[in-house]
Amino acid sequence: MKKQVTLKRLIIVFIFAIFVFNYIKQEITMKRIQEDIVISQKELEELKDKNSKLEADLKKVDSNEYIEKLARDRLGMIKEGEKVVNPKTQN
Repeated sequence: MKKQVTLKRLIIVFIFAIFVFNYIKQEITMKRIQEDIVISQKELEELKDKNSKLEADLKKVDSNEYIEKLARDRLGMIKEGEKVVNPKTQN
């Protein structure tokens, strides 16, 4: 009779240990997933900011003022009626 009680207790303790082990394992997994979510949310916000800046740059590039500035700076173009003034270099 004593062996049966001990065997039953051993089985109950073993089953309880399995439940505790699985619970701890799930908690660790949940914590890791929550950390991954936080990291992903930060990355998402950074990408949204970068996308907004790129969209603003794209609008700027499509403007006539920007195209005119590039034509003046890089190609040396002038508007009709304008005169080019070159400052003298001092030696």
